[in-house]
Amino acid sequence: MSFEPKIIGFLCNWCSYAGADLAGVSRFQYPTNLRIIRVMCSGRIDPFIVTKAFENGFDGVAVLGCHLGDCHYLSGNYDAQIKIQTLMKILKLVNLDDRLMLEWVSAAEGLRFSQVVKDFTDKIRSLGPSPLKNGDPVLLEKFKAVQRVAEDFRIRTLIGRKRPLLADGNVYGEKVIEEEFDNFTDEAILAEFKRNRIVLQLKEPKSVKEVAKNIDLDSQEVLRHVVILRQRGLVAVDRIDNVTPYYVSIEV
Repeated sequence: MSFEPKIIGFLCNWCSYAGADLAGVSRFQYPTNLRIIRVMCSGRIDPFIVTKAFENGFDGVAVLGCHLGDCHYLSGNYDAQIKIQTLMKILKLVNLDDRLMLEWVSAAEGLRFSQVVKDFTDKIRSLGPSPLKNGDPVLLEKFKAVQRVAEDFRIRTLIGRKRPLLADGNVYGEKVIEEEFDNFTDEAILAEFKRNRIVLQLKEPKSVKEVAKNIDLDSQEVLRHVVILRQRGLVAVDRIDNVTPYYVSIEV
């Protein structure tokens, strides 16, 4: 039985949704795998919503907005670009980044809309069903950690501050180098991913050594993250057996 992907598309009202409408009126053919949700601006797409789409069984997610420089709200698509590019880095941790697409389609580009949908559908079809559908408990736990990173306050702050920092600099007027900012963001994403995996592991009390073994990290690194998580009030000592502390996560 051939695989037909299930794809959800978030289309901005002013350009890409109008482009989809033009494709229909003009009878340009494109696959019916795409379920469309109209949003006022691509910049309003929350990264966590994209992860929920994958959680709910979609094999691919498409975000389509106005061409850069043509946003109805002036800069919404620039915000979308930063959000989706950052989200792709987060999803790469569970090999789902290739299943997320960001493209620009204007209201006059009905033919381009149909081609973009066709190309993305072919790509997802070649990739096969989302690996989340296999029910692998390790992958599902990693994906849960990815979701938590996508809604993490620190990561959201970095996403929101990138454009202003690159354009205007910091409070001292110092311009931020994009490569350095991206490297810092990458490090933050990886650190928060590891910390969230630790938090998920500690739903039941465990020692540092047990956690390290379960998520394949060095015990010293796990301990460093546990110290930070304790400072944040997300992890506490449950008990001490002999000289070994057992930690547990605190849901807030």
